[in-house]
Amino acid sequence: MSPRAMLVSILIAFVFMVMVFFVLFGQITVRKLRKNPETKQALGVEFISGWDILNVAQALTLPKSVAQKIRHSSMGIEADPDSLYRYTTVFDRVLARMFYVLFVLSGTGGVALVVLNWLGFFD
Repeated sequence: MSPRAMLVSILIAFVFMVMVFFVLFGQITVRKLRKNPETKQALGVEFISGWDILNVAQALTLPKSVAQKIRHSSMGIEADPDSLYRYTTVFDRVLARMFYVLFVLSGTGGVALVVLNWLGFFD
C-alpha cells in the first residue's frame, strides 16, 4: 500500500468517526442543552442546521480563557462556555473533546494531503 493510500484511508476513517461523534454528541448533549431554557440562548448562532453542535463542542473543548476571548470578540456569536459547563457532565465534555479533536484533525489532514499532493510529495 502506498503512503498516499494509507494516509487517505486513515483520513477516511477519521471522517467516518467524526460523523458518528457528530450524531452522538448532537443527540446526547446538545439536545439536552436545547431543551433547557437557561442554556437555549447560550448555544451560539446557528448559521446552518447543526452549527450549534460545533459551537458547543468548541466551547467545551477549548480552554476557558480562549473560549471567553472568542465569545467576547467583535462577532460575539459563539457558545457561552460558563453556562455550558454548568449544565454538562464529564461524559458530555469528553464526548465533545473527542468529536472536536477528530473534526479538526480530519479537516487539517485533508487540507494537508491536498497540499502535499499538489507539491508532488507522493510522486
